[in-house]
Amino acid sequence: MAKSERTGVVLVAAGRSLRAGAGGPKQYRTLGGQPVIYRAMEAFSRHADVFAVQPVVNPDDSAMFTAAVAGLRHEPPTNGGATRQASVLAGLEALAKHKPDIVLIHDAARPFVSQALISRAIEAASRTGAAIPAIPVTDTIKLTGEAGNIEGTPDRARLRIAQTPQSFRFDVILEAHRRAAKEGRSDFTDDAAIAEWAGLTVATFEGDVANMKLTTPEDFVREEARLAAQLGDIRTGTGYDVHAFGEGDHVMICGVRVPHTKGFLAHSDGDVGLHALVDAILGALADGDIGSHFPPSDVKWKGASSDQFLKYAIDRVSQRGGRVANLEVTLICERPKIGPLRDTMRARIAEISGVDISRVAVKATTSERLGFTGREEGIAATASATIRLPWGA
Repeated sequence: MAKSERTGVVLVAAGRSLRAGAGGPKQYRTLGGQPVIYRAMEAFSRHADVFAVQPVVNPDDSAMFTAAVAGLRHEPPTNGGATRQASVLAGLEALAKHKPDIVLIHDAARPFVSQALISRAIEAASRTGAAIPAIPVTDTIKLTGEAGNIEGTPDRARLRIAQTPQSFRFDVILEAHRRAAKEGRSDFTDDAAIAEWAGLTVATFEGDVANMKLTTPEDFVREEARLAAQLGDIRTGTGYDVHAFGEGDHVMICGVRVPHTKGFLAHSDGDVGLHALVDAILGALADGDIGSHFPPSDVKWKGASSDQFLKYAIDRVSQRGGRVANLEVTLICERPKIGPLRDTMRARIAEISGVDISRVAVKATTSERLGFTGREEGIAATASATIRLPWGA
């Protein structure tokens, strides 16, 4: 592809998903711990050759959309129409001000699009002007009549299953969509069909069998099982941290500012809960400890907020294709009292780490007035983390 060509994406996510069963629009349901739409958008947002991702959503889903794709690069969403075809046109019109050379049109219900497939789509559009990913049909296909009787057997060697992202020169597919709308044609099932109707020759390029569309409840069950099988390397790590009290009027515990008659003596903010958690995650990864990644001798960590340490550890899990299954912290102190703040701390850890609060536990105990914690000279914390990684990661 020529370096001067700019690639935009229309991500179609305005459907109501009636065939997918209960649970709301399928693009906002979780799959493998992440919203479907997040998985679908992430590959495009992170692709080096994509400069703009234009989501098309139902206006009733604005809050769900914002929460589901937090942290991903994208254009402000535009409202979809009554049909997929109308939604695509709305996305193309919203993207037009950016003047892309190439556009990829992708269904949010296909959450397993790969970087390699995106690259093939861009190259194919640059070379041919209109192309779709396709995979061969492996089963024998039958044509049936109204009574259900077989009327023919097509040659499966010539049959292909069409996928998205479908890729086009931007100006030609925009014009084809505008013309179809003007002429009252709203019966096209995909963008390639509109391109064919407009007189374009549509090429095919290698699709991806993993890039299947989620349609029925059974699809979700199957893909959850597949993802779980891929993350079969289950690991657990433990962590421990302690900090002494010094002068101050508050302490940071599990990301929460807690009023107290003393503060922590520490190089960073002294958050024993988060420090123990970081060590637990790094231990599960067999990736050193918090001191090896954030040495106390480095002045840039002086007074640093510990939430960035936890985010870093979580990112190390993500970089290896894994996800967090459970995080647990036990705080050992006489004061301050942890009980009233337990759920606030759980929520803060969940927010920092990007996991559901149901996967975060915060507990507290005393040492029965024994030792340094019993004498209220400091606080100790233990932690455990369970993560799932692909085998060999």
